[in-house]
Amino acid sequence: MTITCFIRYEIDPFGKAAFEQYAKAWGQAIPRCGADLIGYYAPHEGSATTAYAAYNIDSLAAYEAYRARLAADSAGKANYEFARREKFILKEDRIFLKLVSGPHGPLQLFQTAVKEEA
Repeated sequence: MTITCFIRYEIDPFGKAAFEQYAKAWGQAIPRCGADLIGYYAPHEGSATTAYAAYNIDSLAAYEAYRARLAADSAGKANYEFARREKFILKEDRIFLKLVSGPHGPLQLFQTAVKEEA
């Protein structure tokens, strides 16, 4: 059973650019270390301090192995150090959820229905 890790970040509102740099660096390291990265999301409108990340992993045991690989990865180490040094992440919370609404129907059917209603 695949689980999804959702991370909620509280970031320094003046650290948005640093957070975006941090997120881009994970775009290579996370998949290389074994997780299926969905993405990182930075503030755009509304809150200037809330950001998110999400990735899929096979199990909590796979998560533990992935975290060890990420901590040993040269790009992972550099990114952890970057965040520690720049202090743009004020708080970080993780939650693991499982998808319960799938399988989903094709998006195309919904788009066709919406066009017919218009």
